Amino acid sequence: MNYLPMMTHQSLDDAVAIRQGRGVTLRQFLADVNHIRQLLRPGQHLLNTCQDRYHFMVGLAAAMVAGKTSLLPSTYTTGSVKKIIDFAPDLFCIGDDGNDMGFPYLAFPIALPDAPVDSSPTIPRLDESLPVAYVFTSGSTGIPVPHLKTWGDLVHSVRAEAQRLGLLDGRTYTVVGTVPPQHMYGFESTILMVWQCAGIIATERYFYPADIYAGISSVARPRVLITTPVHLRSMLATDMPLPSVDLLLSATAPLTRDLAANAEARFCSELLEIYGSTETGVVATRRTSQTKEWYLLPELSWMMKGDRIRIQGGHLQQAMAVGDAIEIVDEQHFLLYGRTEDLVNIAGKRSSISHLNHQLTSVSGVLDGVFFMPDESGDGRVTRLVAFAVAPDLDVEIIIERLKQCVDPAFIPRPLKIVDSLPRNTTGKISREALKAMVGALIGNEERSSEIL
Repeated sequence: MNYLPMMTHQSLDDAVAIRQGRGVTLRQFLADVNHIRQLLRPGQHLLNTCQDRYHFMVGLAAAMVAGKTSLLPSTYTTGSVKKIIDFAPDLFCIGDDGNDMGFPYLAFPIALPDAPVDSSPTIPRLDESLPVAYVFTSGSTGIPVPHLKTWGDLVHSVRAEAQRLGLLDGRTYTVVGTVPPQHMYGFESTILMVWQCAGIIATERYFYPADIYAGISSVARPRVLITTPVHLRSMLATDMPLPSVDLLLSATAPLTRDLAANAEARFCSELLEIYGSTETGVVATRRTSQTKEWYLLPELSWMMKGDRIRIQGGHLQQAMAVGDAIEIVDEQHFLLYGRTEDLVNIAGKRSSISHLNHQLTSVSGVLDGVFFMPDESGDGRVTRLVAFAVAPDLDVEIIIERLKQCVDPAFIPRPLKIVDSLPRNTTGKISREALKAMVGALIGNEERSSEIL
């Protein structure tokens, strides 16, 4: 068996987190982990719903030390939680926001005792085969699909990520995140990577531009902002001077080159995008303001199996199929064209929802936007794309005219609706179910029949 340390901090007095403006030492963190470990319920599986990032990391570490496995679903709907209970009947929950899910619940204590200043706990070393988490994807059928993440897989993945991002240069970085730790991106990049590069986690969760601004400004440099295109757009739309950071990291949806360049100028920092999935973790990066090409992490490579491109090596125990349409440039570089299920074919012409979303949000004055392909009608009539745009200062006709300059007529939305906001979740994504509901609510069955079919 091979054992790997939970964290790489060198001194018990090193800060591992900043919470409510105060530093939390490694000594205090390990004491908190031990305290929570003793409170855990008997079951093997736990659902960590803690909204406070520090509570989440303590609960995660306590579960790991106790040999328990955390479950991280993509959504917390009644249906998805029921499926997860079917998967793990011994499930219990640790959280800090109450419980209405109908299974055993451990409320994270409001306060934890101070660690004795003369205590000398040791950093746990964990078997690399330890099943740390099952991370769930929605799956093509909408039923949650579990993906096991062992400690060895996760450590090798986040160390490779930290190396690529330049976070192993001996400096202590403070990470500010706008993504929840329950999401694979937030789990790896705002928790585990920081543990493995001896960094500091800013534990508050930020969403609104003013809160993100305050969160960044409250921590010392060097500092990293880990965020999404949605949060970046909201910050760049303000007139406030943005605080400098030492690295910007974005994921969950592709960035436009203009948005990336604007972000770099406003934050005085390089911006890197990461590419990956729940199944694979982080596998590639690119500096979007400079190139369209993605660059694989070290030790990863491509292989073909049948007609599917797979990625192998590095932290992956087996070759994994890539769910996106990609073009391999060379052994380490590739171009990304969007999810294979996002490909749309109208009148013999092909495009992708991601490409169309990119064109829509590139229109000056469009703050946010999304295309949607309704289900086939089944009566032989052509199904047309629908689009929604957040564009308070534009008319529909203006947006359509600008789209016609860069989008084939077959993919012009019929209709395009201007809305106040889009139903994005905490990672900036929009579910197909939410878009279906928007179509039903804003367009209606009669209008939809006449306009899009």
